[in-house]
Amino acid sequence: MLKMILVVAEQRGGALNRATWETIAAAQQLASGQPVTVVVPGSGKSAVATELATAQVKEVVTVDHATLDLYTPDGYTAALRQAIEQLAPTTVLLPHTYQTRDFAPQLAARMDRALITDVVAIKNAGGEAMFVRPMFQGKLTADVVPQGPVPHFITCQIGAFRADQAARGTSPAPVRSLAITADATAIRQKPEAPFQEARQAVDLSQAERIVAVGRGIKGQEHLPVAQKLADALGAELAASRPICDAGWLPMERQIGSSGQTVAPKLYVALGISGAIQHLVGMKGSRTIVAINKDADAPIFEVADYGIAGDLFEMVPAIVAELQK
Repeated sequence: MLKMILVVAEQRGGALNRATWETIAAAQQLASGQPVTVVVPGSGKSAVATELATAQVKEVVTVDHATLDLYTPDGYTAALRQAIEQLAPTTVLLPHTYQTRDFAPQLAARMDRALITDVVAIKNAGGEAMFVRPMFQGKLTADVVPQGPVPHFITCQIGAFRADQAARGTSPAPVRSLAITADATAIRQKPEAPFQEARQAVDLSQAERIVAVGRGIKGQEHLPVAQKLADALGAELAASRPICDAGWLPMERQIGSSGQTVAPKLYVALGISGAIQHLVGMKGSRTIVAINKDADAPIFEVADYGIAGDLFEMVPAIVAELQK
């Protein structure tokens, strides 16, 4: 039987979650000559399928059904189980998003298959795939090999694999539809709008530029200093846990092991020391710029560019240059 790797794409309202491209990059790394197929669950998502067809994959398969128009874990579990049984992959890769964390354990349990979550790297151990995942809030990593019958389910941590490293095809991959049966009465959940803590909540995982503040901002009254830099860069404002715990910024703007995991093109850390709990949430950023008075701060170990100085002097000077 020909081995095949399946990537489950994630979209919302016809807009593709860019974490899907990161997962495709992971699948291509894992493939080693095996074909990669992408499956798109939803209803009327042909535009998403066309976008994904630019990837260097064997094919893009749509699972189109009215019960999948709005996400529910029951609906996705039933539909994807049928798709996986028809496509017969050896490994199923998914982005480690809130939505995946909602339905993937149920799907793996229904199929009685192994599930490895939050994978940050893939190793080859004697021809066998080994998956690396963090433990104890990122203090340690474990090398895990799935056991039992295939397919094995793997979720990829946001930012662990580079979306821009997903290989593109020289011509569009074929797109086809997969027929499934679905019983709307078997869906126990009532579809609602995606979870948001507040009306103005932001999904930082989709931000291309982020300015984050830590204890070095000293007080809530100094947040406008960081906001001016964020405005000048067209970036989102975020924070480490102490800032959000103090109520200076809403919790949905917290980055770290107990907040959001992000992978922007640019991450500017202002007055952030770089505790491991924070680094877990942002180390996948493409370019990291750190400003901190403490030249020995751990943040400088992961920063591409570091300024050991007073952020209250550095940031206004940077803003002035950006505004020229």
